[in-house]
Amino acid sequence: MTDDINSYSPASEAMARLIDIMAKLRDKNTGCAWDVAQNFSTIAPYTIEEAYEVADAIQRADMDELKEELGDLLFQVVFHSQMAREAGAFEITDVVEAINAKMIRRHPHVFGDESSRTEDQQVAAWEVIKAQERAGKGQPEDPASALDGVALALPALLRAEKLQKRAARVGFDWTEADDIFDKLAEETGEVREAIETGDPDKIEDELGDLLFVAANLSRRLNVDPEQALRRANAKFERRFRAMEGLAEQDGQDFAALDIDAQESLWQRVKQQERVRQD
Repeated sequence: MTDDINSYSPASEAMARLIDIMAKLRDKNTGCAWDVAQNFSTIAPYTIEEAYEVADAIQRADMDELKEELGDLLFQVVFHSQMAREAGAFEITDVVEAINAKMIRRHPHVFGDESSRTEDQQVAAWEVIKAQERAGKGQPEDPASALDGVALALPALLRAEKLQKRAARVGFDWTEADDIFDKLAEETGEVREAIETGDPDKIEDELGDLLFVAANLSRRLNVDPEQALRRANAKFERRFRAMEGLAEQDGQDFAALDIDAQESLWQRVKQQERVRQD
């Protein structure tokens, strides 16, 4: 590596200060009562939340906010590492060394003597290296299931996509997007049938199937389903707020309008968007 390790000194000093701050917060005698009371399970939801806030700042292209949110996420890593240190399991230096070693091991074409790889070649090599890592840990080289290792704590839509990708690796996949449209129609019909039964469990089950197939269509079209839904959420929020604004301009209470009047506002908002786009 050509970078001078001394160039990282300011970052190292800042990191050391953050680790020290975390240790003081967790001090049972002089620390913060809230921080001292936490454990891995209680902190985990905050870790997930901070990761989403990082993604949100990226989505909004807000670099100042991204800097702050990355700091919050880094703090979560230090928090978990401090609790692990107290338990005698590991500490932050072990975390850093482990990821350093993993990245070097998984990129021999960058840090070793192997030739450069295309993106597809790297994906294939990545799976081979991960299999070797499992063997090194005493785990079977071939997992019991193609679906092994897909984390349960992932958001449901993201986990659906990952499960489908794993299944596709062993050939369990639709060959054409049109086939998925047929399945969407089938699942929509089954949702209607479930609604007629009035059985909440049946309705939930069939709606889940419909969402699962929608995620599969996204994957097939090379569209990130999480990103697609975030985009739809943003569009709905933008249009809904615009409807409220139009109602206020007209001297109307949006909540007091009937559905036809609200739909009329919705169409006005969409028309305004089309005019701006032309």
